[in-house]
Amino acid sequence: QVQFVESGGGLVQPGESLRLSCAASGTIASIGAMGWYRQAPGKPRELVAAITHSGLTNYADSVKGRFTISLDNGKNTVYLRMNSLKPEDTAVYYCVAHRDSMIIFTTATFEYWGQGTQVTVSS
Repeated sequence: QVQFVESGGGLVQPGESLRLSCAASGTIASIGAMGWYRQAPGKPRELVAAITHSGLTNYADSVKGRFTISLDNGKNTVYLRMNSLKPEDTAVYYCVAHRDSMIIFTTATFEYWGQGTQVTVSS
């Protein structure tokens, strides 16, 4: 099993920035990729960004150029830097992990999920 400690969500105004953090623990030696999903009320969840332990990344088209995912392998922590936030970025953001690193290029569902952290973008 993998456990997560997520932090960094909150309320910001449009155009501002936030950084989400997610520290993983447990059977992390088997993890090949980590990432972030989000789900807004009434909308399907979507993969926002993902990264493999070798540094390969994938982003949703809606966040390219604004969000940056990074991974500190020594701390088993994944970060999501979110710039130029928009109201449509409002959602619960979930930290995820999976054993197969190549999942970041597929539509398959990640195995392990955090509890989620709320991000609200509103003036």
